[in-house]
Amino acid sequence: MSGLHAAARFKVVIPARLGSTRLPRKVLREVAGKTIVQHVWEAARLAGAEEVLIATDSDEVQDVCESFGAAVWMTATTHNSGTDRANEIARQAGWDASTIVVNLQGDEPLMPPALVSQAAELLANDPEAHIASLCHPLHALDEWLNPNVVKLVMDRRGYALYFSRAPIPWQRQGASREQPRLPAGLAFRHIGLYAYRVAALAEFSALPPAPLEDCEALEQLRALTHGFRIKMGITDAPPPRGVDTEEDLQAVERILSRS
Repeated sequence: MSGLHAAARFKVVIPARLGSTRLPRKVLREVAGKTIVQHVWEAARLAGAEEVLIATDSDEVQDVCESFGAAVWMTATTHNSGTDRANEIARQAGWDASTIVVNLQGDEPLMPPALVSQAAELLANDPEAHIASLCHPLHALDEWLNPNVVKLVMDRRGYALYFSRAPIPWQRQGASREQPRLPAGLAFRHIGLYAYRVAALAEFSALPPAPLEDCEALEQLRALTHGFRIKMGITDAPPPRGVDTEEDLQAVERILSRS
């Protein structure tokens, strides 16, 4: 985190929806003796946030989270994304427009606390940025080609130019469609962690989905379409995968059982 200044003041909102299609009730599934959402909450508390709030539309999630001491806020059942849920919390809480909010998904039990604070500090130290997020260099060709791995390209100041499920940027020289070549030093994987100022969060949530967003199924393309500046931080210590499938759950269990 070289180049960053004093520690940022920020809040963390953890959207925790019970109804998930690929892995039902995943935020309440247990790994290493705790629910997934408790692991996420504990990581967020170690990041130095002023407040850590869990946002849910489920009474069951609320009861479980309050049992381990979390502050839980109920939100509408009509939200399409965790971003919209975080915006409702910011509005309910009456946070100032300049307050920094980190949106940490409730299915990321292995997210390092340092990355949560890094995202907040990136935004705090760049008044021109509306949003901050993180990425890490890709070194494996199969990951770069995988449409489930979100790639991005940046400008010279570290602002995101585009996010895609496609392999970007494409190495033209010495490569072909049949024999692609990883663009060394230019290929980055996006880490799905966002810091917003409350004003930008409210503006973003009020916007309709953009055609590029619908095409790639990537919410951050709505922000780029409407001219938001997304400042990217690069880390060489990416978090392990989140939990979307039973296989992911078993992988997290193996990692946590070793720690």
